[in-house]
Amino acid sequence: MNKFGHLSTLPKGPFRFIALDVETAGKTAGSICQIGLCFVSSTGDLQTYSVLVDPQEPFEKFNTELHGISSETVSGAGTFPTVYMALFEILNTHSLVQHSTFDEKALTAACARYDLPMITSHWTNSVTVARQAWPELKGAGGHGLANLKKHLGLTFHHHDAGEDARASASVILKAERVLGKPRSHLTINRQMVFQFGTQSQR
Repeated sequence: MNKFGHLSTLPKGPFRFIALDVETAGKTAGSICQIGLCFVSSTGDLQTYSVLVDPQEPFEKFNTELHGISSETVSGAGTFPTVYMALFEILNTHSLVQHSTFDEKALTAACARYDLPMITSHWTNSVTVARQAWPELKGAGGHGLANLKKHLGLTFHHHDAGEDARASASVILKAERVLGKPRSHLTINRQMVFQFGTQSQR
C-alpha cells in the first residue's frame, strides 16, 4: 500500500464497475505517469489501486506541482506498455467510470503512441451523472471533483489518481441514491476478453 492506502496488487473480481483516473507528466495527453483504479463491488464496497508509470518524457513543472509526481518519483517504475498490459484484461472486462473524458483520451493517446490495442469497455462519465443528480450546481461551482467534494462532503486527496478514482466512484454511488436508480451500464456483466498478439514493449 502507498501513503493513501491504495492496493499495490489487483483485487479479485468481478466488480460492478471500475472507476479510473490518470495523472500526466506533460502537455501531451498520453504522458501518463500514474493510473488509479477504484473497484466497486455489487454491494458498494470500494477498493483502490494505484500504480506509477514512467512516461518516458520530461515532466512539466506545472504538472508536478499539481500532483507531486516527478521524474525522481517514477524512477524504476514500469513504462506504459508494461503497466497497461498488466491491467488490460480486468479493464476490458468491466464497465468503466471516468470524471470527464480526459482519462479515456489519455489512454487512447498512450495506446496509439506505443501501438497497443485500446480497451473496448463501456465508459460512463461521472460529470454527466452528477449534472443529472445535482443540477443546482450549474453556475454554483460546477460539477468538477473539487466542488463535488465540498458539496457532497467527500474526503479524498485531489490529484492523486487512486484518490480521484475513488471520488468518481463515490459520485456515481451518491448520484444513484439521489436519482433512485442504478446506472444501466454499471452492472456486473462480463464482456468477451479482447485477445491480441504479443506486443513489443519499448
